[in-house]
Amino acid sequence: MQRPAKRIDTLDDVASGLAALAGMDARLAAIIPNIGEVPLRRTEPGFASLASIIVSQQVSRASADAIFGRLVRIVDPLDAPTVLAGGNAPLVEAGLSRPKQAALLAAATAVEAGALDLHGLCDLAPEDAKAMLIAVHGVGEWTAEVYLLFAAGHPDIFPAKDLALQVAAGELFGLVERPDDRATRTLAESWSPWRAVAARLLWAHYRNLKGRDAAPTP
Repeated sequence: MQRPAKRIDTLDDVASGLAALAGMDARLAAIIPNIGEVPLRRTEPGFASLASIIVSQQVSRASADAIFGRLVRIVDPLDAPTVLAGGNAPLVEAGLSRPKQAALLAAATAVEAGALDLHGLCDLAPEDAKAMLIAVHGVGEWTAEVYLLFAAGHPDIFPAKDLALQVAAGELFGLVERPDDRATRTLAESWSPWRAVAARLLWAHYRNLKGRDAAPTP
């Protein structure tokens, strides 16, 4: 089996992953030629990246883009000290829900206290990094895994709680009903150690199925 890159950092890394996945699963091999662009979606680690993912929780891509666009205009720079200095008011003005306001403030507090190193955790084993992120109030498994996929470039992360990934996986496997997160995670196990590229591919597959991009805003 082809070994994954240490990080998914470039489109060449994505291409290597797609080639490996095509050899591992005939269903993926069948959709790859017609899928079009499979974006890299990498972003720099740090508070702004985590904030973008928090904003993306449980809303459409269009809504997330609009809210995050307001947030970066109102809170400038978008970092932990500025968020803490402003408190809730700028977050309300940007359109964040109360749970997302609380999550963003909790993350900023953890960063400023030294309890959350958003750069350093990128070098940890995925499970250790997830535990550090999930320890922050309002940061759940989906948020942690998306951060590790986009900001850390981990090659074998698959955010199974993502609705679009569930829909795309269900269609790929010919399921009548959308699989839940546990079933989706099980379906994705055979794509290890390239599950992060498989996630990118399934987001692209969802885009083709539904005519809209539902991948989180990195």
